Amino acid sequence: MTRFVKIGRDALFLGAFLVLGSLIIAKVDLTNETVIPGPFFAIDGDTLAAGIERLRLLGIDAPESDQTCGDGKGGEWACGDAARKALSDLSSDTLAECRGEARDQYKRILVHCRRAGVDINAELVRRGLAVASGGYKAEETAARGEGRGIWAGPFDMPRTWRKSHHAIEDEPRNEAGFLDRLKGFFAW
Repeated sequence: MTRFVKIGRDALFLGAFLVLGSLIIAKVDLTNETVIPGPFFAIDGDTLAAGIERLRLLGIDAPESDQTCGDGKGGEWACGDAARKALSDLSSDTLAECRGEARDQYKRILVHCRRAGVDINAELVRRGLAVASGGYKAEETAARGEGRGIWAGPFDMPRTWRKSHHAIEDEPRNEAGFLDRLKGFFAW
């Protein structure tokens, strides 16, 4: 009988220790904004690499790397490659900096990026190299009105193009991680 009591006591102690550890971890504020300094490598028009980290620009959706768009004169141009090159030009030096605090379903940090006071996310939309998706509507309206970039001719929205080409859906979803769920459970 004593053996079962000892095992029960040890199990209770272990359970209490795990609960206490979970509470401590949940209480630690891990949602502080992360600041990532440049330079960055542009993977595509809305995704950067910083070492092993991947960063997804918030509020925009750029054409995919191999996507083409109409030029308004009956021809096509490599709009996806142009978006990637523009992002590279804006983010490939030490003046660039990205900030974010959440991750998407692909574990990329969701970020807003700046370079020398310029909002890179907004600049891509302003140049007509990305569509607004949750922000930057004024920049998109201006680019569309002036026929800049993708707005010069017909094109598939990046999300539509990905679906029709069976590409991985790239829209950021802010899914709660384990710590976020734990914080929610304990109302922190």
